[in-house]
Amino acid sequence: MKILVNIDVPELAPAIEFYRSALGLSLSRTMDDDVAELTGGSSVIYLLKNAEGSNPGRRLAAPRRYAGHWTPVHIDFVVDDIEKAAERVAAAGGIRESECVEWDGSKCITFSDPFGHGFCLIEFAGETYVED
Repeated sequence: MKILVNIDVPELAPAIEFYRSALGLSLSRTMDDDVAELTGGSSVIYLLKNAEGSNPGRRLAAPRRYAGHWTPVHIDFVVDDIEKAAERVAAAGGIRESECVEWDGSKCITFSDPFGHGFCLIEFAGETYVED
């Protein structure tokens, strides 16, 4: 199974710049001036231009808003050096939301992108989580 990640953003250019600068992703192509395809991770990420206040098309969904928000689904980006990655994300405009938490052979720092989407940087001591 292949997994694609879609991230709604109010404008493509600053979103492309953030994800390229913060995480080293590459812009593969743009489509119809409102979709950008980013590669360089284990999943392809699509940035979808959708205006603030627009309807996401789901029955119970609230209109899109790009202020800080929380959702039970978020992206974790696995990195080799969490401190260097955190510096890079912050320099690109990411907002650090937590201190580094260590748990089951991992280190985690939570951030939000300039559009309010939460994500984590994770560094593993091994391949994945381990029981202590």
